[in-house]
Amino acid sequence: MGEIESIDRSKKRIWAVISIVFSAVVLDQIIKLMVVRNFALGESHEVFSWFWICFVENNGMAFGIEWFSKLALTLFRLLAVGLLGWYIHVISKKPETPDGYIACIAFIIAGALGNIIDCVFYGKLFGYADWFYGKVVDMFYFPLIRNSAGEVIFFRPVFNFADSCITCAVIVILLFYMKEVSKNTDEKTS
Repeated sequence: MGEIESIDRSKKRIWAVISIVFSAVVLDQIIKLMVVRNFALGESHEVFSWFWICFVENNGMAFGIEWFSKLALTLFRLLAVGLLGWYIHVISKKPETPDGYIACIAFIIAGALGNIIDCVFYGKLFGYADWFYGKVVDMFYFPLIRNSAGEVIFFRPVFNFADSCITCAVIVILLFYMKEVSKNTDEKTS
């Protein structure tokens, strides 16, 4: 592959990353704003017995875990997105890096950005907290398995589209791109 072809491919990859990130973040925010505007906090609607739309807010990380202060968590997320942005810029220039792996990293960035937007702006926008102290809006609930008393035993977490972007991308990386992760890790340590 010639140098010009390599530069063109790199530019196309960067534009693909920008498109993925922009589209996923916009879709995530549209869904969240529709829920915030049309549901009361805590309100739920059954779509199917196995799928509900709910309006809950998550103050912490995944599954509501709160290990750090809200500000520290938001700043950590911003730093992580910055590092992933740098990483994707570097790997996009390497012709041997699979396009699917780059797309997965783009979806992880998009998911993180979607939740960062909630944390940074939603508190101030909706009048319940200061900048950087907002809560993440979650809405998808899949009570797939219930016990004989009707209590949900699998799958209890309520999540959002941004969470799905991150989770699905990580699963695809684990299933199909671990060799790529190992290769990039080995290059950094040697």
